[in-house]
Amino acid sequence: MSIPAPLALILLALAPAAMASEPGSLDGVELAQLTIRQRIVIRIPRLEAPPPMPLPQPFRVIEKKGPKCVPMDTLGGAVVTSADSIDLLTTDGERLRAHLGDDCPSLDFYSGLYLKRTADGMLCAKRDVLRSRSGSACSITGFKRLKAKR
Repeated sequence: MSIPAPLALILLALAPAAMASEPGSLDGVELAQLTIRQRIVIRIPRLEAPPPMPLPQPFRVIEKKGPKCVPMDTLGGAVVTSADSIDLLTTDGERLRAHLGDDCPSLDFYSGLYLKRTADGMLCAKRDVLRSRSGSACSITGFKRLKAKR
């Protein structure tokens, strides 16, 4: 036997009142469940190349030993300079080269990259990944500091 929809709604509305009148029920207590989920994604824009200017000598850099981790809050931009790495520019003027895994071409990052915020707020080599706008993810094998060659 099926119960008509309007009658079913009335029975459902009366069910809490019927349960409250039972002996041993929790009078005046409301139960609720709350789930909070948060996801923070940081977008690092790709910097446009400056207009060509005549330089007396080519700008060359030397790779020096770099940090294992970089604070995410200091990252200001990214430049694709080679096939297997991305140069990260910090807000304090430092330039770091993030070397990518063998199976990950840096060409995927020409339109920018994304980072997932970590609990410690650091971007670390051999732990974190860079995500391209197309959806691919590349692991960071290491960081190098870039210094101008004289």
